[in-house]
Amino acid sequence: MMITEHSTIIKAELPVGDVHAGMEVFYNPVMASNRNISILLLNSIENTQMNICDPLAGSGIRSLRFLKELNKDKIKQLYVNDMKENFKEVFNVGLKLNKLKPKNVSLFNQDANLFMQEHIGFDYIDIDPFGSPNPFLALAVARISRGGIIAVTATDTAALTGTYPKVTPRKYWAVSLKNYLMHEIGLRILIRKVQLQGIQFDKALVPILAYSKDHYFRVYFRNEKGKEKCDELIKQHQYFLYCNNCFNFKTSVYNKEKCSCGKEFVFAGPLWVGKLFDEKLLEKMVENNPFPEEQKFLELMLGEAKVNQVGFYDLHEIARKLKVDPPKMELALKKLKAVRTHFSTTGIKSREKQSSFCSKN
Repeated sequence: MMITEHSTIIKAELPVGDVHAGMEVFYNPVMASNRNISILLLNSIENTQMNICDPLAGSGIRSLRFLKELNKDKIKQLYVNDMKENFKEVFNVGLKLNKLKPKNVSLFNQDANLFMQEHIGFDYIDIDPFGSPNPFLALAVARISRGGIIAVTATDTAALTGTYPKVTPRKYWAVSLKNYLMHEIGLRILIRKVQLQGIQFDKALVPILAYSKDHYFRVYFRNEKGKEKCDELIKQHQYFLYCNNCFNFKTSVYNKEKCSCGKEFVFAGPLWVGKLFDEKLLEKMVENNPFPEEQKFLELMLGEAKVNQVGFYDLHEIARKLKVDPPKMELALKKLKAVRTHFSTTGIKSREKQSSFCSKN
């Protein structure tokens, strides 16, 4: 069937039932937002004349949209790969449907890791797999150039958010936490895992945009070379401590402490406790956004970026604990000098000291 996503037409099938890696080439409409934001981000950064790598191209929709929607100075060479047998045929059909005859596109039909192993010097690599990105991280990090961007998607959110707590240490080298904070904690665990892949090669992978949406996590890292920068990243790998009794939370280099209320903290991590957003980049993305359906989400993250806090408060969870009606969101935001968070429709990040929240609700 013919499918249109913004400027681009492809011939593909919609998935029937749950999506899995064994399926033939298909189009996943849920990930249209993921692709929108990748185009907007690339058009909002200063990098130009990039060697762009799409090693897990699937239907090829992302790369086709790159060709049509990225600014003319962005692409030096576009490397598009997928191991499905008919991938080249599918992608060439897409080129014809969109009346594209680019000279700067190289097509490959290989295992993603083999493909990346045989090429060097990519300025942008998009890792967008089914499930965990783990199998592709080592080579993506090895092949990213200085100042380059690695985009990583993880759809195995159950392994990161505490649904399968035994899986998290094995796959992501950390302990998860199953409560209302699980999506932020899972995202920060993922960030640290990717950073560790780079640190061993003196590559400091700094998040410039990291978020949780629909059924996936998405992080964009800028590669900054240098031992000192890597040392600074390591200092921001800490534990998240949470009190089930009073909802107090904090970050710490230790995973065993007592809360001020006298109860023992539970912990998650180690995880990334640094910033999730480059505020200036987000401001530019909000200003230049051509996708109306993404505007509220982008503005929400921009507001969140103004409060650099690890963790958030959920008004409904606190009200349930205290057996009272939850306060109106706007009143809570004003009284606590807080902002909304994209992690929860009932969550806020407060400029107030964390331990003071419950006494002010």
